[in-house]
Amino acid sequence: MQLRGRVALVTGAGHRVGRALALALAARGMRLAIHYHASENEARATARDAQAASGGAEAWTVRTDLRDSAAPERLVNEVAAHFGSLDVLVNSAAVMVRMPLDEVTPENWDATFHLNLRAPFFCARAAAKVMRQGKAAGDGTRGAIVNIADLAGLESWPGYIPHGISKAGVIHMTTSLARVLAPEIRVNAIAPGAVLLPESWSPEDAAHLERTTPLHRLGSPDDVAQAMLYLLEADYVTGETLVVDGGRHIR
Repeated sequence: MQLRGRVALVTGAGHRVGRALALALAARGMRLAIHYHASENEARATARDAQAASGGAEAWTVRTDLRDSAAPERLVNEVAAHFGSLDVLVNSAAVMVRMPLDEVTPENWDATFHLNLRAPFFCARAAAKVMRQGKAAGDGTRGAIVNIADLAGLESWPGYIPHGISKAGVIHMTTSLARVLAPEIRVNAIAPGAVLLPESWSPEDAAHLERTTPLHRLGSPDDVAQAMLYLLEADYVTGETLVVDGGRHIR
């Protein structure tokens, strides 16, 4: 898919990995809807930087709490109404909370799943409806979706059990939607590893990850952004989860 001039919605685009994804799309000349919930200042900064990166293409911020069951469809429809179309959805908004087994409650379980799995599913379903009404690209597709999963969806992390299960759901969701939405819409996922550590982690934690990663270094949000661009521009790839982890899953 040629990205220049097309419209993308990136959820959770105010900071961290979501910001890097938005800026990478802007550098390809896309018009952007930058979703945020609580990070208004960061989202506006992302919008300013995206406009600069794109040479002036529109970057529009939109606030929505995706934990609200009605929010995903409302968000997609607002974006489509504002821009007149929607070609790319990047489901990046998520929460990652350390939650050992004995600390899991129904409430924090639901909070994780509502944002990490339910919201991207209904964002994708709403986006597919809009995309199917759009003009086909040169390869015949009408849109593309990239879901941000996690290495935790492929491994067992004892301190993050609900998070890992939710991200495993994202991976399965990706294959299911890719099958159902083909051939008009391609759906892929990225499973990042240690590309951006939680702020509470120590330098010792980071050093341990470096030592135990086959490439002997940590990644960065830009590594995830490069994977996203590949999946959006690779016209014959759908239903895949691209692991971006420096080889940790093969250690």
